[in-house]
Amino acid sequence: MKHFLYAAAVALMAAPAAQAVDAQTAMQSYLDAHFREWSGDATILAAVTAQNARTAELTAAEIDQLDKAWRAEVGTADTPTITPVLENPAADLLREKVAASGGAITEIFVMDAQGLNVAASSVTSDYWQGDEAKHQDTFGKGARAVHFSDIEFDESSQMYQAQISISLSDPDTGAVIGAMTIGVDADSLM
Repeated sequence: MKHFLYAAAVALMAAPAAQAVDAQTAMQSYLDAHFREWSGDATILAAVTAQNARTAELTAAEIDQLDKAWRAEVGTADTPTITPVLENPAADLLREKVAASGGAITEIFVMDAQGLNVAASSVTSDYWQGDEAKHQDTFGKGARAVHFSDIEFDESSQMYQAQISISLSDPDTGAVIGAMTIGVDADSLM
């Protein structure tokens, strides 16, 4: 009986680790099959490059002000900070990818070198992602860097999802210029 209880306790403790490994394997498969092929689209990279030229000299205080403005605009009719991120050719492409996924993709957004949103398929809860792992563990780690989040309830999409984030690189120089995050419905990973 002691051996049975010990084995049961070990199995229960190992279950979360096994689920985490399975989720990461599923996210890697999703990345390879559905995301990596279009993540280097010229429209996306051009939008990031253009925004990097505009935001390269921003101070931390200016970034904080932009983020506060974005947060204040969420859910309101007047959205001068949010609108340019949602209404551009790269954002149109992201919405096409979300629609084509049949519900598997919940959101996609692209960030510049500072971690500021460049384009998004829908409104995110904040403008600056530079303080989060989705930017720090991709842009901050170099070309082809990947970050897999835990499966969590997402305020922006209002569903359980995992986020797959990758660094974006200039195809000519190989220099990392930004990052992209794709939210995947948790059920689509299982």
